[in-house]
Amino acid sequence: MATAEHPVDLAVIGAGPAGLAASITASEAGLSVLVLDMAERIGGQYWRHQQDETTERGDRSHRHGWSTFVGLRTSFDAHVRAGRIAHRASHTVWSVERAGALFRVHAIGGERDRLRYLAHARAVLVATGAHDRQLPFPGWTLPGVMAGGGAQSLLKGSGVAPGRRAVVAGTGPFLLPVADTLLMAGVNVVEVVEANAPLRMLGAPAAIPAGLVKLPEAAGYARRLREHRVRVSTAQAVVAASGQERLSAVTVARVDERWRVVAGTEREVRCDLLTVGFGFTPQVELALAAGCETGIGSDGSLVVSTDSAGRTSVPGVYAAGETTGVGGADLALLEGRLCGAAVIQDLRGGAATGRGGRAGVGERIERRARRRALEARRRSLLSFAAAVNGVFSIKPGWEEWLDPETLICRCEEVPYARIRTALDELGAGDARTVKLLARPGMGLCQGRICGAAVARLVASRRTAGEAGSGASVGFSLASGAAQEDLIALSRRPLGSPVPLSHLAAFDTRIPPAADPPGPGKAGDRPDPVKCGDPPDAGGAGDPPDPGEADAGPTLGECGV
Repeated sequence: MATAEHPVDLAVIGAGPAGLAASITASEAGLSVLVLDMAERIGGQYWRHQQDETTERGDRSHRHGWSTFVGLRTSFDAHVRAGRIAHRASHTVWSVERAGALFRVHAIGGERDRLRYLAHARAVLVATGAHDRQLPFPGWTLPGVMAGGGAQSLLKGSGVAPGRRAVVAGTGPFLLPVADTLLMAGVNVVEVVEANAPLRMLGAPAAIPAGLVKLPEAAGYARRLREHRVRVSTAQAVVAASGQERLSAVTVARVDERWRVVAGTEREVRCDLLTVGFGFTPQVELALAAGCETGIGSDGSLVVSTDSAGRTSVPGVYAAGETTGVGGADLALLEGRLCGAAVIQDLRGGAATGRGGRAGVGERIERRARRRALEARRRSLLSFAAAVNGVFSIKPGWEEWLDPETLICRCEEVPYARIRTALDELGAGDARTVKLLARPGMGLCQGRICGAAVARLVASRRTAGEAGSGASVGFSLASGAAQEDLIALSRRPLGSPVPLSHLAAFDTRIPPAADPPGPGKAGDRPDPVKCGDPPDAGGAGDPPDPGEADAGPTLGECGV
C-alpha cells in the first residue's frame, strides 16, 4: 500500500481545465495541493496530447485553446517543482470518505501495477469532467462505430486514425471539432450529419454575448469542412449501421423536430468509421458517494449542485467544471478559479493576500470587483450553455429508431425488447426496478454507457402512462421521478473497478465527528476555519481574487 506521507490542504480529483485552474489558484496562495488524475498527462480530454508534443510544437498545433493550456502547464509544472503541488498521474480515485477533520481519498495507482494509494486532505475538489453520452440504435455495437470523444482520444493521445472513410453524426457543436480532428489526421470525412437545426441558435438572444466569442472557432471549422468538400446535413440522423464483421455502411434519414424518421428519405452512405456524439454525461459518482446534493442540468443530465463558488452541500467537498454541468472548457476554467478561491477563503478566512502582508481596503475593493466580473462572465457562459443545450437537445423520436433486438446495455447484452417487457408487462415504473428485472447497468461499466438511455426510456413510458396512452408522447427529465431514475443509475458503491485486495484493506471504522470547513449546504456562506490571524475588519467573507489568492498559515501551522 502506498500512502501519502503528509495530509494536504486540498485534494483535486481530475487534471482537466477545472482541476488545473483550481490547483494553480490554491497553490499560489501557499496551500498544499494533491492532484490525482487517471491520465498520464495533465489536460483532461479537452487537451489530450501525445507524450512528444512539446510546448513549442503545441504552439503550432491549431488546437483551440492550446496556448491557454501551455500557460497552465507551465504554471502547474513550476508549482510541482517547488513542492506546492504533488501530481499523481495514472491514479484512479474510487472512494472519498470523511475521516475526522480530514477526508480519505482512496485511489489505484498505475494501469498495470494497480497499487493502492491513500491520501488525506482537508478539502476535496471533484473535477472529474464528463464522458460521451450514448444513444443506442440498430448496429451501434459494430466494430467501427465509436463515440466522438473516443475517436478524439485515439487521435490526440496515440496518433491512431480509427478509420479511413468516416461519417460524423449526432447532435451538438462537438461534431465539428471531431470532424476537424479526423480531417487533420488524413481521414476522409464524407459527411457530417446533424439531427437538429443549428440556425435556431439565432433565436436565443441571451446566448449572443458568449456566442460571439465562439464565432471565429466555428468559422474556422466551417472553412476547413468546405475546403475538404465535406457534406454537412442538418435535420438528418444516422438511424442504423450495417455490416457483417464490422461497419460497412450507415443509413441516414431526414427527421422531424421530434426526431421521427420522415418516410421515404432513407439513404445509404458507405463508410468504415462512424463517430456519434449526443452530448456528454457528467461524472458524478464520487460526489454522489460523498453525499452531495444533485440536480438536473440544462441538458437533462444529473449534475452536482453547488453555489456560484463551487461549494457543494457537503462541507469541505467542492465541485467544478463539467461535473456541475456541461458548458465547455472556458466555463470549466473560470469555475476552477472561483472554486480554488473559495477553498482558500474557507480554509483561511480570506484575511491576507499574496505571500506577504495583509490586504488593504483598496485591494479588497479591487478583489471584489474582479470577483463580480468573473461571476458575470460565468453567468454569460451558463446562459450560452443553456441555449446550446436547448437547441441541440435529444428528442423523444429516437426511440422509434430502435428494433426489438437493438442492444441497450452492451455489458449485459440487454435488448430493447427486454426493457419494453419490464416496462409494459412486468409493471416496472422506475429505472431501479427496470435494472432489477432486465439487468441494464449491471455489467462492468455499471450503467455509465446505458444509464442515460435507460432513464429516457423509463421517462418516456411514464409520460405516456400519465397521458393515458400506450404510445410514446415525449417526456421530461426535469421531474423529481426522472431525477431519482438518474440517481439510481449513477450511484455506485465504488467510483471504479477495484481489486478485492484493496477492498479487504479498506478501513471501515467510523472516525470521530469533527467540524469541517465550509458550508452546511450549497449556497450558504461558510464560517472560516479558526486558523491563523483573524480576518480584517470589513473584509471577512470576501473571497480572494482567483488570480491573487490570499496567503495564510500553512497546513502545519494550522495544527492538522
